[in-house]
Amino acid sequence: MGGALPILLLALAGVLVGGAWSMHRQGASVKAIVLVVLLAVLAAASGVLRLIPVDS
Repeated sequence: MGGALPILLLALAGVLVGGAWSMHRQGASVKAIVLVVLLAVLAAASGVLRLIPVDS
């Protein structure tokens, strides 16, 4: 699961960005869109940081 986790997190970020775009087009509130975008940024950052090797 360790190798798949970054891929899953980046896929989740993509789904969240698509959801935010869909919410925007449907006229959702700005607060809801910002929340979904922040979750997407958090998922993307987590996925990228999981790719960085840690020297122990």
